[in-house]
Amino acid sequence: MVMLKTSEDLRKMSKAGEISVGALLTAKHAIRAGVSTAYIDREVHGYIAERGGSPSFLGYNGFPASVCVSINDEVIHGIPSGRVILRGDVVSIDVGVEYDGFHCDNAATFAVGEVAGEQAKLIRVTEECLSRAVEIVRKGKRIGDIGHAVQFHAQENGFSVVRDFIGHGIGRNLHEEPQVPNYGTAGRGLRLVPGMTIAIEPMINAGNKAVRVVDNGWTVVTLDGRCSAHFEMTVAVTDAEAVVLTDWRGVL
Repeated sequence: MVMLKTSEDLRKMSKAGEISVGALLTAKHAIRAGVSTAYIDREVHGYIAERGGSPSFLGYNGFPASVCVSINDEVIHGIPSGRVILRGDVVSIDVGVEYDGFHCDNAATFAVGEVAGEQAKLIRVTEECLSRAVEIVRKGKRIGDIGHAVQFHAQENGFSVVRDFIGHGIGRNLHEEPQVPNYGTAGRGLRLVPGMTIAIEPMINAGNKAVRVVDNGWTVVTLDGRCSAHFEMTVAVTDAEAVVLTDWRGVL
């Protein structure tokens, strides 16, 4: 069942979104060659706690950290550890915040220094996929319109869309209905109505779409070992244009 949000619910989600964006910015500032992914996790956790929020991911189904840090061929769910970030790495940060009973979720991918042309293009195109999807969101559109926007732009640029993991509804729970795939057919799927809140999160691979989960039971990597990128925003459907509750554009 899709849980529609009231104006008061959206007000609370906006605060969670504000902290989520700040946490993502904190992670960006922490990323540099020579630091560990655990250091990034500590910085993000501290930022969220200082503002009265709780990390949505910490303890979620047993996840052991406050932030996902996924590097190069890691698509999502990278677990912070002693691993040291290197110059030339591509680092994806995914962080969610619960505040006053509501969650918001966002993600972005960053290059550490200069990266290869393909990697730079992948980051740019994946962010563009998200922007195009967000532009679609409005009353009367369908879930398939969102997925089609992502899939078309990714494939037009020679990249592939991860299909094993998708976006989702969000609100009182970190994951709610509806499911929001990054692929689909325009004009098909559930119709968007005011009060829906969804996390749109393109996960785009430089090579093949195939992925696997490594032995830790969490981290998803590309099967061919090539790079992946991930961007995400939480978006509310209204009677007019969509409201982006984790709008990091112009901030990151």
